[in-house]
Amino acid sequence: MVFCDSNPNILQWGSEEVVIPYRSPVDGRIHRYFVDFNIKIHTKSGEVKKYLIEIKPKKQTVPPPESKKKTKTYRNNTLTYIKNRAKWEAAKDWAEDRQMDFMILTEDHLGV
Repeated sequence: MVFCDSNPNILQWGSEEVVIPYRSPVDGRIHRYFVDFNIKIHTKSGEVKKYLIEIKPKKQTVPPPESKKKTKTYRNNTLTYIKNRAKWEAAKDWAEDRQMDFMILTEDHLGV
């Protein structure tokens, strides 16, 4: 957040201000997804771009590795991945409808 406040190319930003409805494939119900960040930037080429940004551990952005034992941890990781995919698909569609881009950042992007 300090980065957003101190970067002159960031024109506007907010945290968990955008709420997107999505249908969970786990229970079939509509839920609310609070995207981590919305940001409006001034690019090097002079464009103004808007993004929705989700920050997640990399392991939550890929399906869990297959396991012969279907442990509670494996089931929970699988359900988390399935729910996240539904959220992200809804966020992508929502953003596109508003001329925005949706991106997921992990520790690979953030250098942690």
